[in-house]
Amino acid sequence: MVADDVVRAAPSATTLRRVSRRSTPSLIAEQLRSAIMHGGLAPGSQLGEAELAAQFGVSRGPVREAMQRLVQEGLLRSEHNRGLFVISLEPDDVRDIYTARAAVERAAVSLIVKGDRSAAADHLQAVHADMVTAARRGDRAALSDADLHFHEALVGLSGSPRLARMHGTLLVETRMCLTALQNSDRPSADAVEEHGGLVAAIRAGDTRRLIRLIDAHMEDALRRLIPGSEPSPHG
Repeated sequence: MVADDVVRAAPSATTLRRVSRRSTPSLIAEQLRSAIMHGGLAPGSQLGEAELAAQFGVSRGPVREAMQRLVQEGLLRSEHNRGLFVISLEPDDVRDIYTARAAVERAAVSLIVKGDRSAAADHLQAVHADMVTAARRGDRAALSDADLHFHEALVGLSGSPRLARMHGTLLVETRMCLTALQNSDRPSADAVEEHGGLVAAIRAGDTRRLIRLIDAHMEDALRRLIPGSEPSPHG
């Protein structure tokens, strides 16, 4: 009788789908993306298809496909008759990155406060704890990573796959910027306090305060990345 129940409970063959494996180009692209994010491949570095294929132990085809993905993401640039290079972020690029991030994060928090903001705040509080720990240790690299994770979680909690997808590409470029800020003289406590304020505003459902905090956060980063940068006008 038990056996019959088990048979009847089993899903039919038509409901089962083959588990897909990540493609080789996807895995290569992920490693290259990470190296660009964390400075392993410095801005302006030229990438050689043959050399990378040898390093990864694959043919040149998957490497070529992976690099084209990063070109489409804006992380590599192609120069005619020269090859592919890691992008260098000019001041206008940095401003554009933070302008776009502010727009995405404003949209994200407006969705979060319409949902279960208490649960969202609890989740972000746990992520914020990693920032607190890194700041206490004086580990600026870990603080930068925790900062990035906080904003990734923030947008993820909006429930919008498209916002998350747009933000994901921006975060790679942001991490390149944060690498430059790791050695800044800004007190770590300031970053921790700013993000704690975002958690509190989400818990309170204070959308206006959230927008102000997001804008202030982006403008502060711009002032440190681009000395003399003027605050952008708010809507």
